[in-house]
Amino acid sequence: MNKIAYEDIRDIAAYEKIRPEFRRRIIAVKASRRMPVGDRMTLLFENRDTVLFQIQEMMRVERIVHEAAIRHEIDTYNHLVPGELQLCVTMFIDVSEATRIKEVLDSFVGLPQDCVWIDVDGERVPAVFDLEQSTDTRVSAVQYLTFTFTSGQARRFMDASVPAALRVEHPNYRHVVPVDGELRDSLIADLRA
Repeated sequence: MNKIAYEDIRDIAAYEKIRPEFRRRIIAVKASRRMPVGDRMTLLFENRDTVLFQIQEMMRVERIVHEAAIRHEIDTYNHLVPGELQLCVTMFIDVSEATRIKEVLDSFVGLPQDCVWIDVDGERVPAVFDLEQSTDTRVSAVQYLTFTFTSGQARRFMDASVPAALRVEHPNYRHVVPVDGELRDSLIADLRA
């Protein structure tokens, strides 16, 4: 999948003209790529379109017009565009109670240490976390993950008859969610891109 280039970005005025339709399309794309994992975690599997949308929206909201600032946004978000044999994810730790944010996030300390993976017919594809989002004592509510498949794992994952699941095995949070249906179809398309 090609990374976002400066030439792919529309200036704010041009973006405003296409935004209503682009936004509708991306909302539909995200709906099919969103995976709830229990009551405290949601994963959004990113692709080139979702990342392009994020960059354009950041430019719009923050009124970014200078080339250097636009390039900074591209550099900031391009790591979420999957590379060859990769799936990239934005993970949200959901906390709706403002008084419990610290308590809930503290309960997820240690999450980046081999606690999240995609199981493809019994074989692990581990999540690699962006370590800028966590320390040994702190976890951000937003995490960025990359799953890198071997060619054999990717081949098995692309066979929809082979079971696949996302697993979270943290001491304070354990869930297994099948990766199937429309989500699996869109992730297979990513791996083929």
